[in-house]
Amino acid sequence: MLMGIDVGGTNLRLGILGDGLVIDDMRFQANFSEICKNNPADVAWHKILEVTANAINEMLKKHPDVSAIGIGFPGFIEPNTQLILQSPNLPGLLNVDLSAALSAIIKLPVLVENDALVAAYGEFCSLNSGDKVSTMVRVQDLIYVGLGTGVGGGLILNGQPFGGRHGMAMEIGHMITVPNGRLCGCGNHGCMEQYASATGVSLSYQDFTGKTLMVDAIASLARAGDINAIKAYELAGVNLAIAIANIIKVLDIHLILIGGGMSHAWDLMADIFDTTLNAALIPVLRGEIEVKISNSSDQAGIIGAAILSSTLTN
Repeated sequence: MLMGIDVGGTNLRLGILGDGLVIDDMRFQANFSEICKNNPADVAWHKILEVTANAINEMLKKHPDVSAIGIGFPGFIEPNTQLILQSPNLPGLLNVDLSAALSAIIKLPVLVENDALVAAYGEFCSLNSGDKVSTMVRVQDLIYVGLGTGVGGGLILNGQPFGGRHGMAMEIGHMITVPNGRLCGCGNHGCMEQYASATGVSLSYQDFTGKTLMVDAIASLARAGDINAIKAYELAGVNLAIAIANIIKVLDIHLILIGGGMSHAWDLMADIFDTTLNAALIPVLRGEIEVKISNSSDQAGIIGAAILSSTLTN
């Protein structure tokens, strides 16, 4: 038995993997974004550690035979030490060792990896699972884009998760699509996630109207015909398409999977995304790229983290 954990800005999703399938899952309210914004860095870190350990222990009460735990965490993860170097959407969280700290508390091996990279690997494993998938059609390369509080990216090359030398490969959310644009938590200005994430859509709507609304409310207004809400989502689609087009020019990947909470509003971005993507691609690639919405029911991160944690038990 393996446990996978997907850490979001507002909640934790935990799942138990058995025979490659999620056989049990739990969701815990854990607003790490607010914890980091409202507390000194050391206090925030201990609160995050406490909440995560408590959630794991609740799951272990039901599944005491878990042998390892994998965690997908939003941020820049050093590949050799698993240190969380920085988490742009969790301000103040710098150079912390979640893996070692949790292992000391729960007495099990813990692997920590970037949340979008483990989601990419979970998508890859799910797409290639089952005897019905022939070796001729197995997916070997894919890009995963997670649209949530921020925007994360994960890359699978030749069937392996690719994190890069410094663990920062595919930080698509921090590609600058609006030079001198909005200040990002990473320290730069104009990063794509400041426009294409849930946070970005809320900021755009605020810029257009002076009103502060949550992204779900903005989606409802957009579907009801509110022009400013529509513009906020269209701006998200444009910036996302520009970033993906540039990545495709570098990597020439055929399959792009879109996941995360914001993907539920894909209908509000799809048309302008497709138009912008095709305009920005090299002409011979137009019509050759497959962009699909994930159908993993938000379990890709759990699956990928759990499977990657199996290396700790070998």
